[in-house]
Amino acid sequence: MSIKFISSRDNPLYKELKQLATSSQARRRARRTLLDGVHLCGAFLAQRGLPALCVVGESAQSNPEVAALLARCGDAQCVVLPDALYHALSQVENGIDLLFVIDTPQASPANALTGDAVLLDNLQDPGNLGSILRSAAAAGIKAVYCSAGTAFAWSPKVLRAGMGAHFGLEIHEQVDLAALIGSSAIPVLATSSHADARIYDVDLRQSVAWLFGHEGQGVSEPLIALASRQVSIPHLGEMESLNVAASAAICLFEQVRQKTAT
Repeated sequence: MSIKFISSRDNPLYKELKQLATSSQARRRARRTLLDGVHLCGAFLAQRGLPALCVVGESAQSNPEVAALLARCGDAQCVVLPDALYHALSQVENGIDLLFVIDTPQASPANALTGDAVLLDNLQDPGNLGSILRSAAAAGIKAVYCSAGTAFAWSPKVLRAGMGAHFGLEIHEQVDLAALIGSSAIPVLATSSHADARIYDVDLRQSVAWLFGHEGQGVSEPLIALASRQVSIPHLGEMESLNVAASAAICLFEQVRQKTAT
């Protein structure tokens, strides 16, 4: 492994790293993003391969977890930063000072829906998006389709909330959900607090595409109209609706329950 020590904020590579750490536009433009911490870095190595660049805080070089991960990085380049420079890049407090720079995975073009999938309409909150990706991966769903208004799936905040789920998923972004739903070969179920059908009364042993919407407004009316069916999650309290990430988890694992029931 090639190791380089950078000590100046004016170093061109450090400036590039700072842009990736702080600017969504820079990440989209460069088609690169940052994985922050040993858990994400380890998950990437296990499921996707080598990073474009390893970035280590000077004090973390002696950490056994960091050393073990770097030993698996083969010929990847490694940059060591003084702790103060490293912490200006990281958004994790009290973490272990390791970052990977990776090329943002690009999914193949969105095709007709034929297997279990999650469709996200204008989801705004990175934490919600990451949580839904984590639930989808845990439920065995591989394909996630995000509309143009949905948060960038490969931002550091979404990656942290996803806890490594990204690397086992095929995430499609900037998708025309109306066209995708229109050509779907499987039922598309939209969640709505106003629907009469409960998720527990719907046969979920077949493949379905789950359609979840904006945190405040829900699924847009045009997409609701295209869905095969609207379903609700019954609840006893006086809250009008559930958080979208919680709703997604309930729906996905009701489907798991039905598929695994004996």
